Formats: sequence, structure tokens, C-alpha cells
Amino acid sequence: MSAGKVQLRKGDLVEVIAGKERGKQGKVLRINREAERLFIEKLNIVKRHTRPTQSNPKGGIVEKEGGIHLSNVMVVCSNCAKAARVGIKILPDGRKLRYCKRCKEVLDKEAR
Repeated sequence: MSAGKVQLRKGDLVEVIAGKERGKQGKVLRINREAERLFIEKLNIVKRHTRPTQSNPKGGIVEKEGGIHLSNVMVVCSNCAKAARVGIKILPDGRKLRYCKRCKEVLDKEAR
């Protein structure tokens, strides 16, 4: 997968299809397109040992979301409520819309 062909966006509901978090769903917090990884809310939690700083004077062990590779997730369609592949429709005015290939429902909220 190339970094330019990612059909996921921040805020999308996705389902993990491979790995230790398989079958779980969550909201995309952020996407790192260069590393082809995304971070999903409350999934793939990792522990980081941090040293004391001004913002965190005690330091200690911090739990946060770890990255999951883009190929291990699929978008969950809001209409059919299942993980589905995403297609792109180009409108006559040149805008691109993402749609569910399972039920043909448009995924982008601003286009509805």
C-alpha cells in the first residue's frame, strides 16, 4: 500500500481484522501516512515509562494507544454495520466520495 492511497480518515469507525485486537472496533484518533499506521481509541494499549517533566512532575508509567498497520483494519459501514471495502466515486463537479462496496452507501458525512 502506498501512502497516497489510504481511504481512511480521522474519526472513522474501523474494525481490526488481524492481530491481537482482531474483531474489536474503535474510532481512528490519528493516521501516520508515512509509516502506514493508525491509532485507534482504546485499542492496542502500550505502556511507556516516562521521566519526570514540568507537565508530568511524577513521571512513571503511562498507558497510550499503539499503532496498527493500515492493512489490518477495515472501515465499518454505518448502513450495514459490517466491515467493508471502500470504493471511490467521482461526482460531476470533481469531488470524490467514499462508498461501501457491500451496500453502496456513501460513507462521507458531508456529502449526504
